[in-house]
Amino acid sequence: MSFLHETYTLNNGIQIPKVGLGTWQQTKQQAHDSVAAALKAGYLYVDTAQMYQNEDAVGAAIAESGIDRTTLTISTKIDASIKNYQDAARSIDESLAALETDYIDLLLIHAPRPWNQMAVPNVRPVAGNNYYEENLAVWRAMEDAVKAGKVKSIGVSNFNNEDLKNILDAAEIKPVVNQIIYHIGMTQDVNQPFTEANGLLVQAYSPIRTGRLLRMPELQEIAAHYDRSVAQLAIRYALAKGTLPLPKANHPEYVAQNADVDFEITAADMAVLDAIEMPPY
Repeated sequence: MSFLHETYTLNNGIQIPKVGLGTWQQTKQQAHDSVAAALKAGYLYVDTAQMYQNEDAVGAAIAESGIDRTTLTISTKIDASIKNYQDAARSIDESLAALETDYIDLLLIHAPRPWNQMAVPNVRPVAGNNYYEENLAVWRAMEDAVKAGKVKSIGVSNFNNEDLKNILDAAEIKPVVNQIIYHIGMTQDVNQPFTEANGLLVQAYSPIRTGRLLRMPELQEIAAHYDRSVAQLAIRYALAKGTLPLPKANHPEYVAQNADVDFEITAADMAVLDAIEMPPY
């Protein structure tokens, strides 16, 4: 069975595909075309965000596909600049309209602080306001959206352990995922254990490091052992680490190729990959 159709079970009992399509840094047209290609290739999970400004393109591609909505998983994120209940509640309705859907499968807080106060996402925040109370206000709006049937599951993105603990200590509805930057050379060895110990799934965004991994000779050599691309190696690595990768591709052939990861990386090669270190963005 393809990883596109295998699932993880979230802590609320809902199943989610093990691989999804990311749409970060894509124009509306790129997002539309990649989602259309992904659905044709068998993807059942698409991830977007208010900040990406392509929710409407994602929604249009899904609507045009004719695929039964109930078979798909759609996730989006409340913009990091929104830090109060009223704006969060309004933004959820705006996302529903843009995505042309009656419900969102997974809704995340995109970041614990506004972007201008996140020096490196999930790695090194700028000193200052921790936004603990503000994030709890947004969380309450998300919980109310779940109760209203607008959202199935809720979670966070780019949250470090302290940010996540703030939510866990006060939440009525527990977060199901923490979507963090995760790839070969940057495996979140501090945040992943805490996230998983508290029953959350780690979602790996930028699993190919926006293409930077493709240019690394040592990864090209390992990928060649398996007659695979570096992208496929990186995605399979993320799966082997128990995370849910969200690869992005602008070309239909790469969208399909990124899903063809039904191979095993040897323990020896995993050890080599684990030892690679890369600086933060």
